[in-house]
Amino acid sequence: MNNKYSLPKDGGLIEVSAPRDIIHRYEKIHTTVYENEYLGVQYVADTIVKAIRTYNELHCSNEVYEEQQPFVLGLTTGRTPLGLYRELVKRHKEGLVSFRNVAVFSLDEFYPIRSTEQQSRNFRIHEDFLNHIDILPENVHIPDGTVPEDRVSEYCASYDHSVRKIDLMIIGVGEDGQIGFNEPGSYAKSRTRLVQLTHNTRKIQSGAFFGLDYTPKMAITMGIDTIMRADKIILMAWGEEKAQIIQKVVEGEITPQVPASNLQAHPNIEVVIDENSAQLLTREQTPWLVGPCKWTPKFTRKAVVWLCGVVQKPILKLTYKDYIENSLGELLEQGRAYDQINIDVFNDLQHTITGWPGGKPNADDSTRPVPSSPYPKRIVIFSPHPDDDVISMGGTFIRLVQQGHDVHVAYETSGNVAVHDDVVLQNIDTARELGYGNHYAEVEKIIAGKKKGEPEPRPLLDLKGAIRRAEARAAVRSFGLNPDTNAHFLNLPFYETGGIKKGQLTEKDIEIIVKLLREVKPHQIYAAGDLADPHGTHRTAMEAVLGALDVVKDDEWLKECHLWLYRGAWMEWDLGMVDMAVPLSPDELIMKRHAIYRHLSQKDIMPFPGSDPREFWQRAEERTQNTAKLYDKLGMAEYQAIEVFVKMF
Repeated sequence: MNNKYSLPKDGGLIEVSAPRDIIHRYEKIHTTVYENEYLGVQYVADTIVKAIRTYNELHCSNEVYEEQQPFVLGLTTGRTPLGLYRELVKRHKEGLVSFRNVAVFSLDEFYPIRSTEQQSRNFRIHEDFLNHIDILPENVHIPDGTVPEDRVSEYCASYDHSVRKIDLMIIGVGEDGQIGFNEPGSYAKSRTRLVQLTHNTRKIQSGAFFGLDYTPKMAITMGIDTIMRADKIILMAWGEEKAQIIQKVVEGEITPQVPASNLQAHPNIEVVIDENSAQLLTREQTPWLVGPCKWTPKFTRKAVVWLCGVVQKPILKLTYKDYIENSLGELLEQGRAYDQINIDVFNDLQHTITGWPGGKPNADDSTRPVPSSPYPKRIVIFSPHPDDDVISMGGTFIRLVQQGHDVHVAYETSGNVAVHDDVVLQNIDTARELGYGNHYAEVEKIIAGKKKGEPEPRPLLDLKGAIRRAEARAAVRSFGLNPDTNAHFLNLPFYETGGIKKGQLTEKDIEIIVKLLREVKPHQIYAAGDLADPHGTHRTAMEAVLGALDVVKDDEWLKECHLWLYRGAWMEWDLGMVDMAVPLSPDELIMKRHAIYRHLSQKDIMPFPGSDPREFWQRAEERTQNTAKLYDKLGMAEYQAIEVFVKMF
């Protein structure tokens, strides 16, 4: 399955109407934006294959490479290149490219770490790429995470010396601007060396190591100067989580605090990104500052909401002067006066607000986001993990149940790896205290037998999955849904690897969702439309739903069905995109909080919180309350909190 999920575009920059140097005038690095990761990967793979072929044509004959220097490819690790590696493996197996005359230099490695540990960069690049191609072992160069500490400096100098020439360097960028493990503050002339990892970097990496305490504090990395020696560099970035740093790298100033910004000084550098990671670039975020635009109602709303933020006024108080002085004169040339635009946008945004997410029965629905009939509706809420439903759209979920709809929730994955071992022991101890058998010592032995860097034992994963299912049932039971009939635990196979790294989406995953959809025949589907890491669980879960919908596209029931997208606990839809906004009362917000509380294994000691110290209920409440404040600032009614959705079809 390919990562092709992207949101439909509505208006925006008319690129053909302006010269490239005008459209890209805010960008200091040549940047190409593709609709999704899949298309970006095709381009980078094409570039690599062409570069290898061209090199071999110039330096080799009859596939005799022994006396020739191989083509040197610099490679990154982590999540960013996964799609690229799959594509290169596919092309190799199809006979389109050989790597026999290619040498690989990897950017970095954790320290200390053995190459046999699953978190090792060495292990990952072999598992994801090198084991599946015809590269010669002697041409593989990866920093050694087992070098004795007293020899590390000598080893790094030797590794750096061996990287004399890189024909093509493929890299990603960290959320703080890292290239390799060159952390913020790294100087431009740095070479291969041992570095201390920042707390934030370790926090981000801790998911792979099952907790911060087990995450290495150091790493060996190529230096910035070493990377800059490459003849050509391609920097890739996919997903919304990279948008902020991409804007700084491409449009910001060169600074040690953003190591990747040094790439602006390279003579042959290209940034290849998807629309999600590009969304904060000037040509994407505020395209009216760049060139002529197509002014659809939604795009007009986006511009007007932006203008309100710039001048700090509600919609109906914007003036002609505000539009002219903030580069929105083109909008005034579309045939409407500024005050009419204000009224139209105000009404447009006002009509997104509804207290009836399933439609209000026997009501005029001409200006409502959801039709009144049929009533009641059959509804399926897809939740990537067993708590995303209540965290992300719990208030709307409660409304749908209380308003009499036939609501089903489908938990796509077990969420088993996100349960601490001590939580398992606590639950087993509770069962013992209640007289349901004494299995404490047995489970304790299983936990003690875990091996660092290896997948968790299946019996332990089963226990953790059972805990997550019980918590999910308790959550929906708290607001009146019958979990025995209306909660579905799909346990999609792609997730069940026993480790942080998940498998690829397959037809088996799709078939499970298809079966549920054809059983329920919903009028509404809700799914987590996250635009972050394309290889993350949420994104894969979304693509599983879209894959299933493609299978059932000719089913009669789908003609009356609509797909609504919610966001995760960290981010919200831009108001320029919103199709439905569901206000929550103070009581509903408390009810939602209590439902989140039922997920006890995720409370207080979340295994993989990233850099956000807040608990899930705090993240959810602050997000929805902030959305309510944004509506209020624009001149709408003031609500306690608002959950918002984008309609995909």
